[in-house]
Amino acid sequence: MTLLLQLCIIALARSAYAGTFSLADSYQGQDFINQWTFQKISDPTHGYVNYVDKSTAVSQGLVFASGSNFTLKADDKNVVSSTASGRNSVRIQSPKAYDSHVTVVNLSHMPKGCGTWPSIWEVGPDWPNGGEVSEPNKSTLHTSAGCTIPSSPAHTAYRKVVSTNCKSAGGDNTGCGIQYSSNSNSYGHSFNVIEGGFYASERTATEVKIWFWPRTASNIPSDVKSGSGSINTNNWGTPQAYFPDTSCDIGSHFHDNNIIINLTFCGDYAGATYANSGCPSTCDSYVKNNPSEMSNAYFNIMWLKVYKCVYSFP
Repeated sequence: MTLLLQLCIIALARSAYAGTFSLADSYQGQDFINQWTFQKISDPTHGYVNYVDKSTAVSQGLVFASGSNFTLKADDKNVVSSTASGRNSVRIQSPKAYDSHVTVVNLSHMPKGCGTWPSIWEVGPDWPNGGEVSEPNKSTLHTSAGCTIPSSPAHTAYRKVVSTNCKSAGGDNTGCGIQYSSNSNSYGHSFNVIEGGFYASERTATEVKIWFWPRTASNIPSDVKSGSGSINTNNWGTPQAYFPDTSCDIGSHFHDNNIIINLTFCGDYAGATYANSGCPSTCDSYVKNNPSEMSNAYFNIMWLKVYKCVYSFP
């Protein structure tokens, strides 16, 4: 455990400091292209996708900045070659890894369409060791063995627990998840119609919390909406998902994590539910042969900010 994390734990234990974080890193527009790593790798979720390198992504218009806005998308012009691993798309990783921190994402559009699987998530280099936190719509933790969450949330507003064992190994990648039962506008078409909103996650040595505020909500905290230089999560109200350390030593199961933004297709996730989605054909075939149907398969990110805990004392 680093000295910084030890100080952070002490600080969070004091009511005057609990929930208080200061801005560590801010990314918008061209920052994502210039500073983040483009991962040209085989998709670990076995998706029908071909992650391209930075030069290809830029030349094909799969990433671009318009002022402070950043767009990440899939190819929507070409039928996929029969020899390709899948549709051209992008996976990027933050330049830094974070231990205890808060991430806030101001997102105005997320990918939509049959077979799409967009993700904004945090993960270490030795998955599932070191932990994973994923956000949109259903918040999920993935860990090594020995981490579970309560079957009933401590607060009725914490939505629906859909799985309790966070262990992800041996072919079971379910993890432990909480569904946002009351927020249909937290993803997909409904999310895009209202021009998105704000996702935030807080991870400390004792808990993980995730919030979502639609852009049209009247209760968006002022420090979230403005992207303030300092935030206080105690003022943010009940999170959409709450993972306590009741039966999981979060400090030992979660290490330094990078932030990943990617768009894949089919595979372990979207592919598993495709037959019941109402979409035509098979998942791989549809994604391969219908480039124009991918025109809404893009992220538009207005900014992403990472905050670290305030640990100085009077």
